Amino acid sequence: MIRLTQTVQKGGCAAKVPALMLREILAGVKFPPLIPGVAVDGALFDDAAIFNLTDELALVQTLDFFTPILDSPYDFGAVAAANSLSDVYAMGGRPKTCMAILAAPLATLEPHVIQAVLQGASDIITQSQSSLVGGHSIDDDTLKFGLSVTGLVHPRKVWKNDGARAGDKLILTKPLGTGTLCAGLKRETYSEDVIREAIDSMKRLNNIVDFLADSDAIHAATDITGFGLAGHGMQLAQASKVSVYFAFKQLPLFELTLASLHAGHLTKAHRSNDEYTKAKLRHSLSDIEKMVLFDPQTSGGLLLSVAADKAQDLVLTLAPHFPGVAVVGEVRAKDSFDVHVE
Repeated sequence: MIRLTQTVQKGGCAAKVPALMLREILAGVKFPPLIPGVAVDGALFDDAAIFNLTDELALVQTLDFFTPILDSPYDFGAVAAANSLSDVYAMGGRPKTCMAILAAPLATLEPHVIQAVLQGASDIITQSQSSLVGGHSIDDDTLKFGLSVTGLVHPRKVWKNDGARAGDKLILTKPLGTGTLCAGLKRETYSEDVIREAIDSMKRLNNIVDFLADSDAIHAATDITGFGLAGHGMQLAQASKVSVYFAFKQLPLFELTLASLHAGHLTKAHRSNDEYTKAKLRHSLSDIEKMVLFDPQTSGGLLLSVAADKAQDLVLTLAPHFPGVAVVGEVRAKDSFDVHVE
């Protein structure tokens, strides 16, 4: 049986271009001017683009793909799909159509493996009540898979990363630790059965909008993926011109997260995320604890900035659907650091 993680050097969102390098690359490109209707582009490193069609309807557009983070082709496809769909949910939207992005080494990968990847993705797309309507595939040296997703949202119901307000509570909807646990899987320290808690979390849709009677209490949102809690928290703070404070003991972690970090199961993204946030992060954590902040999440949870008087009710609403959801901190007026961890 093929082990997909052994066919690539890095997998999942840990394979992202490091944030500092990405910013350097983008700074040297002259992009076309924005046409009327574009409400959110890439300027604030938000999760998806928003294009207003009418006063009542807007498109949410995103795409995401990566190399295998798991050995199981079915689970890899499911996680890749949930990760791609997450960016639509992070903007307060609902996905409608998906297009597959597939690269595969056809000379060495059996068709049934590719079929399993696509079936895993299809089953998650079905859960999201959207449709797989096409895509594009190429013959390549390594397997890569993801989706381009289009969703819909009301223009006045968009969750952006620039709306956090001082006094808000911060809610995280999934535990942290997928980066280190999947690194342990690749190094054959763990089996997929041992890290099943994390796999199930990565396959879980971030469809919190489906459980909310009123989304107005959510002032800002972003999903926690390859840049880790510190990196995405910093981007939210900078976009909103505030500082975010996390309580480390309140952060939800997978059962093996700290043990895996202690065992040295790290990725290159742990180091690049540390470098990315170093000048804007203040903490008093141990060397192991701080790695939780830099752990690159694949299909991680949503970080929500929520009106303080609505935060606990929101947690109670989401708890039956999102194990580990918790209030993890608060938003305060901007100071010399973007992110504090106490």
